[in-house]
Amino acid sequence: MAIPNSKRIISCAITGSIHVPSMSPYLPITPDEIAQNAIDAASAGAAIVHIHARNPETGQPSPDMNLYRQIIEKIRAKNEDVMICITTGGGAGMTVEQRAAVIPEFKPELASMNAGSINWGLFPAKEKIKEFKFPWESQMLDMTKNFVFENTFAAMEKVCKIMSENGTKPELEVYDTGHLYNIAYLIQAGIVKPPITMQFVTGILGGISSTPYDIMNLHTTAERLFGKGQYAWSVIGAGKAEYPAAIMALILGGHVRVGLEDNLYLGKGTLAKNNAQLVEKMARIMGELDLEPATPQEARELLGLPRK
Repeated sequence: MAIPNSKRIISCAITGSIHVPSMSPYLPITPDEIAQNAIDAASAGAAIVHIHARNPETGQPSPDMNLYRQIIEKIRAKNEDVMICITTGGGAGMTVEQRAAVIPEFKPELASMNAGSINWGLFPAKEKIKEFKFPWESQMLDMTKNFVFENTFAAMEKVCKIMSENGTKPELEVYDTGHLYNIAYLIQAGIVKPPITMQFVTGILGGISSTPYDIMNLHTTAERLFGKGQYAWSVIGAGKAEYPAAIMALILGGHVRVGLEDNLYLGKGTLAKNNAQLVEKMARIMGELDLEPATPQEARELLGLPRK
């Protein structure tokens, strides 16, 4: 059955590896907090939950398989239907092998696959934090002034091969226009097979901005390179650009992502207390545009994945 054009996917990125605990007391850190936020986000209308793990004592991003296992098992105990998308971006300083180890271990339906390298600058955020809870936070933010988020062609080929072997569809993360041309190469080389799923990640210092001009540029370039019906796409706007960028995506026919990985605020000066609040706001905005959140089963059909 064809999915109505009014249906759009909401993805929710639960905790990520960008924000540090000192930025918000509501950032989920423990497996219980991350899992419960994912469960509540799904109840609020998210068809996909995007998962990172953190050290439950310090909040530092972690590749620990046991933490991921706890999170996934807790989500599945309460919700068997929501799509789980696991990161292969990991955290700053992790190797490609560490980042990709989650794929053969958990064989998720979806996993992020970063489509190119960029400078990754989080250091300006340090100026807004008066006091740090943990020493690693300040060190990590400082480190990003001299940090390249490295995703070479060899690394991309390796991660895509691991995903293919484990039945996982890559969610191709696009941080700049050149990354679309990287994806075109991966398709030409047979490393990635259409129809593809892409996420336009905007507003990160070092990548493309979140203005309507930038989002339109990504969209029209994708149309030229891949053609209608050959790709699904979603937009992330970092920080205060989260909802304006999402609205732009909806108007152009795309899907959206919200969540505490990307933005800590429900509105100007008001911290979001959980991910469900961000999803609820996105669903309300959709309603004003006569659109509806897709269910997980509808999202699978829209992304070319088998029904569960």
